[in-house]
Amino acid sequence: MPDQALLIVDLQNDYFPGGRWPLVGIEEVATNAGHVLARFRDTGTLVVHIRHEFETSDAPFFVPGSVGAQINECVLPENGEPVVLKHHPNAFRDTELKTLLDGQGIRKLTVLGAMSHVCIDATVRAAVDFGYDVTVVHDAIATRDLEFNGTDVPAKQVHAAYMAALAFAYAKVVATGEVIHSPE
Repeated sequence: MPDQALLIVDLQNDYFPGGRWPLVGIEEVATNAGHVLARFRDTGTLVVHIRHEFETSDAPFFVPGSVGAQINECVLPENGEPVVLKHHPNAFRDTELKTLLDGQGIRKLTVLGAMSHVCIDATVRAAVDFGYDVTVVHDAIATRDLEFNGTDVPAKQVHAAYMAALAFAYAKVVATGEVIHSPE
């Protein structure tokens, strides 16, 4: 899979139990992410870790230099896998991500991580706008409950709405099993 890469977006400690911004179902998502990561490593495919930090210390989570802003142990980088630091939801904005991918001839991206409605959505849409063929691993992505205009929106519904939107016009949306059992 020389023209393909795995992007692991923001699977950082603050999103896990005990962190400053825990997500619904993050432990199952982390397990699935670990399976996908192992598959990509086994095939020698490029793995790129995306890590978010806010730019100020008064941030609600991912405070610069904090333990919460570090990549979670379930997907720690190894063997020189690149880590891209970002300060915006879109992992391409003001980072070296596109240069890194283009320099390696990458045309296909598999994306997983957090959160469905923010960084995953922004990164996938940007990737498609840049011409990448994108696959999203829906059960290796987490989010949280939201509220809008007095209406509580459970995480499961937030996630489903964003995956449906991405599947409609942006990406192939698949389950972990489809990735780890694919012939490539």
